[in-house]
Amino acid sequence: MFSGCMVALITPFHDGEVDFQTLDELVEFHLKSGTDAIVPVGTTGESPTLDYEEHKQVIERVVHAVEGRIPVIAGTGSNSTAEAIELTAHAKKVGADASLQVCPYYNKPTQEGFYQHFKAIAEEVDIPLVLYNIPSRCGAGMTPDTIVRLSEIENIVAIKEATGSLDQASEIASRCDLTILSGDDSLTLPIASVGGKGVISVVANIVPTDVKAMTDLILEGDLVSARKWHNKLFVLAKSLLSMATNPIPIKAAMAMLEMASEEMRLPMVPLEDGKRNELRKILTAYGLLA
Repeated sequence: MFSGCMVALITPFHDGEVDFQTLDELVEFHLKSGTDAIVPVGTTGESPTLDYEEHKQVIERVVHAVEGRIPVIAGTGSNSTAEAIELTAHAKKVGADASLQVCPYYNKPTQEGFYQHFKAIAEEVDIPLVLYNIPSRCGAGMTPDTIVRLSEIENIVAIKEATGSLDQASEIASRCDLTILSGDDSLTLPIASVGGKGVISVVANIVPTDVKAMTDLILEGDLVSARKWHNKLFVLAKSLLSMATNPIPIKAAMAMLEMASEEMRLPMVPLEDGKRNELRKILTAYGLLA
């Protein structure tokens, strides 16, 4: 369940509302493309600006559209432990296969606070949990010591590593048996070199077959061949995470490719014109635009 090409799915909007028809179409696109798992309502899915009911509805709609064909790893994290528990319980109830749990943000817990937060969720809801360590978005992150402690809890099974540190990934790999997933598309292969098993990917929203080609080779142990895909994907992947705050660039790209509306909710705003031209050139160079 926790390996290969997993897409961090966008949440499409139309006139301020969740566009469930396009959401269904995107799920079907990934099923046809061979994506290994779908991860709705994470950062890329604009979870901070979905209200509580919308968050639940998106999870339920994706589970329904997938119909058990591939795993659904629902984003149900929060900076409130009680809220994370409620969302995770709902995800399990509607049939999600696992939960992605981002580190609590803004309130900046201590390492003991991180441990108690995730421990409480794991004990309250019997569903596999994927930890999500991304200090650049959360204001604080977990140390390897905390992650190793959490790995001893039975249903905490994997970690999405978005610290940008190969030392951190290496230490986790050497000290526990959590499955390590890249949280940065440009680092999927480097993290694989120290034990990573795949990626929860932003760029897979538009090129899932290419990301899957790379992760399939990684899982086969053929890192030399995987490097060819890494090199092909690198500029596109890096641009989508550095040109502006995610998911601004990926939604702009999907609009250019007529896959989904660029619409976001404030405080997220569309990509500025100068960068839009740069993105169009990158998509053209990749072969996605004429």
